[in-house]
Amino acid sequence: MSKKILMICGDFCEDYETMVPFQALLAVGHTVHAVCPDKKAGDTIATAIHDFEGNQTYTEKRGHNFILNATFADVDVERYDALVIPGGRGPEYLRMYPEVLAVVRHFFDADKPVAAICHGAQLLAGARVLQGRTCSAYPACRAEVELAGGSYADIPVDQAVTDRNLVTAPAWPAHPAWIAQFLTVLGTTIQH
Repeated sequence: MSKKILMICGDFCEDYETMVPFQALLAVGHTVHAVCPDKKAGDTIATAIHDFEGNQTYTEKRGHNFILNATFADVDVERYDALVIPGGRGPEYLRMYPEVLAVVRHFFDADKPVAAICHGAQLLAGARVLQGRTCSAYPACRAEVELAGGSYADIPVDQAVTDRNLVTAPAWPAHPAWIAQFLTVLGTTIQH
């Protein structure tokens, strides 16, 4: 059964963590609405490409322009079955919007599926929904997860973890595990 999924994006969300789940969820038949506060359908956000090149942290390069296909101001959270939060630098700014925090809280209060990756944990922490939850994230976000009352899942970069309705992963190398676990929580079955 097709689900209606909301994806909250912001400028400099990580390119792969935005594009890949957006396209993968569409490919299996779900409807995905990508939104950003203060922007409308047809507007673009700039994405960033984060890579692991042997430094103490990731490197950042300008990514693609990602076209939003829905308007944040028109979102009725009651009409969505699930939420996706890409990582990158977008979440650190998105968490400053009370309207965005309210959207995130709705999905937890209603026990609807939520997938967050990498720095997406910053938005979860800002929304104060991690108390008593296990959450993976980019390692630099461990402090946010723990300060928000969550238990940080220190897992390999290509793995994901599910805690009830919440599916999280450290970064884009985890896409196969993260998306597969999210599809399971959504109740999506794929026939081969």
